[in-house]
This record gives sequence, structure tokens and C-alpha cells, in this order.
Amino acid sequence: MTTVEKHVGVEFACAGTRLAASHYCGTNGACVVMTGGLGVTKEPGTERFAEAFHAAGFSVLAFDHRGIGASAGLPRQVQTMRGQAADWEAAIEFAAALPEVDPARVAAWGFSTSAGHAVRLAARHPELAAVIAQSPNVHGPAATRNAARYQRVGAMLRMTGRGLLDAVGGLFGRPARLIALGGAPGEVAVLTTPDGALGDAALNPGGSHPEWLQAIAARSTFGVMAFRPGREAARITCPALFVVCDDDRSVLPGPGIRAAERAPYGELVRVPGGHYAPFLDQHDVAVRAEIEFLQRHLRTD
Repeated sequence: MTTVEKHVGVEFACAGTRLAASHYCGTNGACVVMTGGLGVTKEPGTERFAEAFHAAGFSVLAFDHRGIGASAGLPRQVQTMRGQAADWEAAIEFAAALPEVDPARVAAWGFSTSAGHAVRLAARHPELAAVIAQSPNVHGPAATRNAARYQRVGAMLRMTGRGLLDAVGGLFGRPARLIALGGAPGEVAVLTTPDGALGDAALNPGGSHPEWLQAIAARSTFGVMAFRPGREAARITCPALFVVCDDDRSVLPGPGIRAAERAPYGELVRVPGGHYAPFLDQHDVAVRAEIEFLQRHLRTD
């Protein structure tokens, strides 16, 4: 069976904005809602995990945030924390209404910044049955301070200037000023950490997703810097699995570990490697742990 045959394209709305998703119809009545990290579209960000979950019997709804990928929304490539949170809520509501899905058995899965959104979503929506936070960015200020260690002063100043110009330009309806998602120290990019530079190899091996624009609006970085969903971990009432990479030099392992400890029903899986290890040499380990977690908490047969 090809990837195309495994899922169908669907659409749903969030405050009038059309969001695009891939629906994998499962057999066990449970559904996992997924999306990629900051600026990452659903195909490179979720496909390998979505296929594994689907093969285990779960339905999957993998969606693109507004402004990127196949979803509508203007201006393009602008990613705000408030907008992404609203998109998540709309996706959960849509997934719960799918004909094969038991609305009491819907889980959220996220990677990096989207994992932070999944944590916050679980804290604010007790109807969620489970949450998986993989390489979670749950403390934006800490991640920002750490990223600065691997960036050159001149590049940091250029990035800040571009962000400010982009924010002002946005007030006048001008197109976004883009910055790359990953790059080397000295380049203007969201991540110039040692493992952050592996993003393309991990998510886009061999250029398999040429349609993915690996850039976001410079103004989008300001919201990430202040993003602190880990503070809400203690309010999560559903089972929560945190998959933390011990050598993560992009979002750091410490905040994710502490969030897992604060969550009343938190579970922690630690794997060796950097930020993208679950997509690279630790992929099989991460998938097995996540499927086992979902089977324990979402299946009834």
C-alpha cells in the first residue's frame, strides 16, 4: 500500500480559515492528532510516525497550521503561538467528530514547539485522553538563551533587526521577511545549534519533500521566545508521555524532564542523541515507546 492510499486529504475550519489535514482511518476507535514543529508541514513532520500509529490500528489526523503547507491563511509563513493554539483546538474538535473515532479516545502528539502546544492543550482540555510530547519545547526562554550560545553576535543582531522590520511591515500588510529554520552559526536562522542543523536530513531525507518551504516569518520568533507551556504541566489530568533526547542542544532535555515530573500522570522516556534523534537513529525506539503508550491508554479491546 502506498502512502497516498493510507490517507485521504480532508479540510476543517478554524475561525473561518481553511486548514488542510491528512486523515488515516484506523480500526480501534482511537485517534491521534498530530502536526509538525515550528514551520514544519505535516508530511515531513508527522508522516513516519503517523504511518506507524495507523499500522497499529489508530486513526490519525495530521494537519498543517494556518499560513503554511496546504492550509490557507495570510500572511504566509507567519506562525503565532495564539494562532497555532487555536488551530490545535479546531483539529481536536474535528478529529473527535470523525465517524470511526470515539471522542473519549483522542490524543495529541507534537514535536518540539508543537509538543509544547500539545502539553498546554492537555492542561486546558481535560477531555483529551492522552498526550505525547516528543523533543518538547516547553520553555522558550531557556531554549532561546541556549541557542544564543551557538550563534554569532552579528547574526543575532541581524536576526533581531529583521524580526523588528518584519513586525512593523506586518502592520502595513507587507509580505513577511523570511528566515531559514536551520543554519550554521553566523547565518540568520531559527536554529544554529549543532543538532538543529540536522533538521533537513532528519525531516527531508534526500529532498523527499521539495514542496516544504523551510523558512518562517522573522516576526514569528518573538512568540517562541516567550513560550512557556511547561508551567502548565501540573494541570494535565490525562496520561502524558514525554520523549526527551539526552543530548538535545536545541530545546535542552531539562525542561522536558521537569515537565514530565510535574505532570500528575507523566511518563518519561529518555533516548540518546540530539533534537532530531527520534527521526534518526532513535526512531524505532521512539515509535515503540509511543505505540505502547497509546495502546495502554487508548485501546479498549
